[in-house]
Amino acid sequence: MTREDTSDGRMFGRLMKNSANVADVKRVIGDGAYDSKDNFLKASKMHIDAFIRVRRNSSLKSRLCIPRRLAVIEQLGNDGWKREKGYGYRWMAESAFSCLKRTFGEYIRAVKWPNIVKELLLKASIYNLFTKMNLN
Repeated sequence: MTREDTSDGRMFGRLMKNSANVADVKRVIGDGAYDSKDNFLKASKMHIDAFIRVRRNSSLKSRLCIPRRLAVIEQLGNDGWKREKGYGYRWMAESAFSCLKRTFGEYIRAVKWPNIVKELLLKASIYNLFTKMNLN
């Protein structure tokens, strides 16, 4: 979860570090919002495979970021890379967020950041109870 004035791509490093603190992260799957040299380098330094969708007009000339350049080479003109790398599994996370929004709405009533976090954690906990009860 990020503030609305913070892009997903900018939070990549922090998300990776926080995730690595609680689990053994081997790979990360991200959409085009995470496509940047910095994010590919951060994942590489943490020895994590980054399956991030690169832009269609990406250049092969990137000498400063080898991991991103390899991703560009692998993805451009290769429709099978999604299947090979498991990129299609993004739908699971997207579905979970979609279900939460359909159940509770897209808006948050809290205003202060600590209360926003509490509200979202409460909604997620309630939704998890719903799914255990098969009510959703």
